[in-house]
Amino acid sequence: MPKIVYLLLFIVTTLSAQTEMSTIEANALKAKVKALATTTKTISSDFTQYKHMDFLSNDIITTGKLAFKTPNIVKWEYVEPFTYSVLFKNKTLYINNEGNKSNIDIGSSEQFKQLNKLIINSVKGDMFNDDEFSIGYYKNKGNSEVHFSPKDKKFEKFIKAFHITFNSKGDVIEVKMIEPSNDYTRIVFNNRVLNKPLSDEIFAH
Repeated sequence: MPKIVYLLLFIVTTLSAQTEMSTIEANALKAKVKALATTTKTISSDFTQYKHMDFLSNDIITTGKLAFKTPNIVKWEYVEPFTYSVLFKNKTLYINNEGNKSNIDIGSSEQFKQLNKLIINSVKGDMFNDDEFSIGYYKNKGNSEVHFSPKDKKFEKFIKAFHITFNSKGDVIEVKMIEPSNDYTRIVFNNRVLNKPLSDEIFAH
């Protein structure tokens, strides 16, 4: 009997931790995030990525570094437990798999271009487009959490939803990408620095 009580208390606590924002709160969050995104020229950050798949008992955990430079250059560099990097630059996706390099032209693919746009906007946090997404706004443990569901049925085949968590300053601290299967990738940022000059060597390929 006590176990059932504890379970019910846990469920109630979990549900109450996330509450829906009012329209005024949602508009204030959008204004704050957009203002920050407009002034953001570079981002550098460490990250921890959790890959959750239902058939695995534990998440796959990797760590790495993110680098972003306006207008649309993004590099994800994984350092543990393996070395692997992907670089979106000049309509090309550059891949370095432990020294084995390859590249993909994404300029001619609408889906790749949309994916690149989503990645950039999710890193900056500025994805508030009602034409492209159904959007829900929530408060969660002192932070703000926004749920984005793509309206494009073609893209919905790859990504079911994005959940982005913002701190009180309007900066992105976590991105969760949910697949149609409900498997998901959760990326938690730390040591995040805005507008620090980044050398071109970081984005070399």
